[in-house]
Amino acid sequence: MVDFDKMIDELIDRAIHEDIGDGDHTSLACVPAHSQGGAQLLVKEPCIIAGVNIAHRIFRRIDENIIIKHIIKDGTKVEIGDVVMVVFGKTHSILQAERLVLNVMQRMSGIATNTGRYVEKLHGLKTKILDTRKTTLGNRVLEKMAVRIGGGQNHRFGLFDMILVKDNHIDFAGGIEMAIVKVQEYLTLLDKKIPVEIEVRNMTELEDVLKAGFVDRIMLDNFSIPETIEAVKLINGRFQTESSGGITLKTIRDYAMCGVDYISVGGLTHQIKSVDLSLKAL
Repeated sequence: MVDFDKMIDELIDRAIHEDIGDGDHTSLACVPAHSQGGAQLLVKEPCIIAGVNIAHRIFRRIDENIIIKHIIKDGTKVEIGDVVMVVFGKTHSILQAERLVLNVMQRMSGIATNTGRYVEKLHGLKTKILDTRKTTLGNRVLEKMAVRIGGGQNHRFGLFDMILVKDNHIDFAGGIEMAIVKVQEYLTLLDKKIPVEIEVRNMTELEDVLKAGFVDRIMLDNFSIPETIEAVKLINGRFQTESSGGITLKTIRDYAMCGVDYISVGGLTHQIKSVDLSLKAL
């Protein structure tokens, strides 16, 4: 299992080292070392706010004596001018944490807000939104956290917590039936219990999977709406179903109405516009 707290702490430590290096020379040069002050984190565009708890950890990692007053919680819809939090303490510490906090919260809020748009499209339907592994290198834990804050769910975290047999695996393995046999043998050999999903590209491959069985979920990759309806009917609840591939805000509800259990959208986490936030001195 992944130790997410440890992963977040390591990410924060790397970010601090990357940004501060051998010292914040601007603050050291301009601001008296003993000075105290406060700052507020302001919202500059409507969004779903995300990263408040991570910001708290960054401030405390820089200076455990910083006082943080939380006003708005993660997952809250906010408007221009809202104050997310107020911090008080050593001015140097606030200045050192400023950009790290904003970098995290602006991107996480962008992802949460984007995810929220997809979730709203599925109101009243059983289908759940999933993210993918299309994340920023080294930042996956925060980006997947932001998806959850926005109302989505996480797909596998990495290559280790689920078997997802995709098109290249199938081709390299010598076909769907052979790939499934190899997966069964592998899991039996290691006495390992993790979910198994397989991607199918057409109805023929779907029929091969239904014949072989064993998997937990079937991914319908780049299926049209009519094909998805036919596939869901054929599967008939025997396996979980997931639609994937080129699904947009305009088409996602149509796919969900086909009856699939999940829709995975890479766009939840990549090509994201960060939300405009600022940290201003009081």
